[in-house]
Amino acid sequence: MKPDCITLDLAMPGWDGLTTLENIMTKYPVPVTILSAHSKKDADITIKCLNAGAVGFVLKPSGELSLDIKEVKHELLEQVKAASRVSPTRIKSLIRRKPRRPGRKLIAVDRIIVIGASTGGPQTLETILFSLSINLPVPVIIVQHMPNKFFTESLAEHLNKAGDLEVKVADNGEALRPGKVYLAPGGFQTRIVADIRRPAYIRVTEDKPDALSPSIDMTMKSVAEIYDGNTIGIILSGMGYDGREGMKAIKESGGRTIVQDESSLIFGMPKAVIDEGYADKVLPAGKIADAIVEYVNTDIKTNNQDTRNNNQIITKFQ
Repeated sequence: MKPDCITLDLAMPGWDGLTTLENIMTKYPVPVTILSAHSKKDADITIKCLNAGAVGFVLKPSGELSLDIKEVKHELLEQVKAASRVSPTRIKSLIRRKPRRPGRKLIAVDRIIVIGASTGGPQTLETILFSLSINLPVPVIIVQHMPNKFFTESLAEHLNKAGDLEVKVADNGEALRPGKVYLAPGGFQTRIVADIRRPAYIRVTEDKPDALSPSIDMTMKSVAEIYDGNTIGIILSGMGYDGREGMKAIKESGGRTIVQDESSLIFGMPKAVIDEGYADKVLPAGKIADAIVEYVNTDIKTNNQDTRNNNQIITKFQ
């Protein structure tokens, strides 16, 4: 048999899902989509599977047995279709990738980085964060499509081990700090806001059930509104077009935009940004950290027509 894609349940008799995946990737690399339950334990294993080469995952509707699996039929089919287009060569390069740390010194400025990702994103996030210095003088917001907070917490724990930067799940009301990485919690919306009493901080809310949560567009638009042209926006691997309007907002406010190139596992979201002309740079995952360093070290606000100090956050109070 030479399947185009394999769906792999984490709960199986004999070998567990992670061991099975590792054997598949060692002997016959092929795109794999994981079927996972809603538990913290399965969330931890799912993140490990993504790091071991799985393309994406789908949540079972009602626990490990899930006799009602047909309820996620459409989502599973879309994941399998997307995964089947990923070449084994790309999977091999993802597993073997050895990121490097940039040697350039980072200049302290008041800016922000916001990253959006979906299917295939966790692997690329690890590459980027590993390559960034612990002295990164700006906060980083990551919006990775995840179904609930269990998965976001597991991803944060994994990314914390990937490099020197502290990665945590964003808390409502939390102030943004340079050198910290904030992961938008799954199942909620994350916005950056400011008011007269305090500088930029995080607002986490529950929106209507049919809204994509977390939404990359929603977070990016809020960042562009507060930080104006001092924003660096990045879109990584993923299906669909979430992030396209957010990157438009960043671009129009004078910020800089970076998009992962066709080497991404799923090129849908990056392509949507490129097709609209919102990408300043289109790069492979291994070069995105260098571009971040370049933009942090230069005056990225291209449309600034006044004499405001570029080392201060340009805040629009809400």
